[in-house]
Amino acid sequence: MFHPAIKIINVTSLQPVHGNATINVNGPIGVFDSGIGGLSVLRHIRSYLPHEDLLYLADTDFMPIGSKPEHVIVARSLAIAEFLLARGAKTLVLACNTATAAAIKGLRELYPDLPLVGVEPGLKPAAAQSQSRIVGVLATERTLDSAKFDQLRAQISAATNVRFLPQACIGLADQVEKGALDSAETAAMIKRYVAPLLEQGADTLVLGCTHYPFVQPLIDACIRETTDRPIAIVDTGEAVARQLQRLLTQHQLERQPDHTGTLEGFTSGPESALTGAFAKLLEIQPKVTQISLQHQPT
Repeated sequence: MFHPAIKIINVTSLQPVHGNATINVNGPIGVFDSGIGGLSVLRHIRSYLPHEDLLYLADTDFMPIGSKPEHVIVARSLAIAEFLLARGAKTLVLACNTATAAAIKGLRELYPDLPLVGVEPGLKPAAAQSQSRIVGVLATERTLDSAKFDQLRAQISAATNVRFLPQACIGLADQVEKGALDSAETAAMIKRYVAPLLEQGADTLVLGCTHYPFVQPLIDACIRETTDRPIAIVDTGEAVARQLQRLLTQHQLERQPDHTGTLEGFTSGPESALTGAFAKLLEIQPKVTQISLQHQPT
């Protein structure tokens, strides 16, 4: 059962947000993804907010998320939110495009006083910089099939006259999870997904999954092999960190700058996988704990 009340974990530095809810100013920021892809967002958060404590949850045991039914993703996201809030999180970052598309509306309804930041494909900045007016969007099946994505695409297309070419990248997030960031199999997969977009005239590519920035070198190589035209790549990780910073300031939830932020990791999969990803992708070695998550699909 999911309770809409925000839990108060710390008895000091409690800050009212809206209504009767209170949030601990010194609580951590909870960040979660279906796996290690959210580390591409976490690295920007650590850079912008070095004084904040962070909790990162990689729900590796639930992979692949991109092909699961929406109601299952919603239930799982609610279970993760409960877990992080129980550990005093003062805000949540859904560092997963698929989870954002499926669950952020429900989370906002359930926790109306809790600052939430989601991730969505950067269609607006892509449209602003495209010269050909054709933009390729690389994402999971579930993200591209979501009503949220359809609405965003229709809105921006109408406003800018840009044509978006959605490409479901089946299996690509799994390759990142395996650590196959420069394998021949991953390179072939990327060529299969990216080359047709370039051949149709796209001059801008949107990385619509937080896993994909970790294979950008292979995307760049595919671009060089396919076309001589300059191709822009849009990744929204830094924009998410800036939005989080604005929200913390708006709600007066920023920690004092003299505090050195900490990071703790949780995973529903093997500890070694997340530990290895932290070391390989971010060159850090935080504490990692394996957990078991239970969710009740609605």
